[in-house]
Amino acid sequence: MTGTDPLDTLDDAAAATAFRRLVRHLRNRHDAQNIDLMGLSGFCRNCLADWIRDAGFEGDKTEARALIHGMPFDEWKAKYQTEATPEQMARMEESLKKNGGSH
Repeated sequence: MTGTDPLDTLDDAAAATAFRRLVRHLRNRHDAQNIDLMGLSGFCRNCLADWIRDAGFEGDKTEARALIHGMPFDEWKAKYQTEATPEQMARMEESLKKNGGSH
């Protein structure tokens, strides 16, 4: 794509509001497993935690994950994460190939 991405013209306040809504939505949808999100979209809650760190969040990886998950990651994992099946892992691997190096 040449030129400016129209997304770059989105007001930061609107973008932040939408981001917070996405995170709260994911906090409420524990049935949407990270492995399934990765298999469909190539990103998950943990990616969002990495992205906020890339964007300047000063906390470490543990703090970023707690912020996104709404609780410590180990607690979230124990409560909500199920064992990934070989099929889910294969879908995730294929999906990640579509990310073009950005994850």
